Amino acid sequence: MPNLTPANNAPGLHVSKPSPSEPATASAVCHCGASATAKGDAQVGALVSGWTANHGAAHTKGAKS
Repeated sequence: MPNLTPANNAPGLHVSKPSPSEPATASAVCHCGASATAKGDAQVGALVSGWTANHGAAHTKGAKS
């Protein structure tokens, strides 16, 4: 299995929850240089919401071609 952890040369969002009884973990790296990690279901949910609103595809919203 390939390494799915985001990095500066491969930005993205990675979320993992190995089993229902373990806490979720997440890491994110944006092409703008921002990065974050989270552990625990609530914190991971907040990271995903923030990523969706402010990074990744959000950087292209309203961009002119």
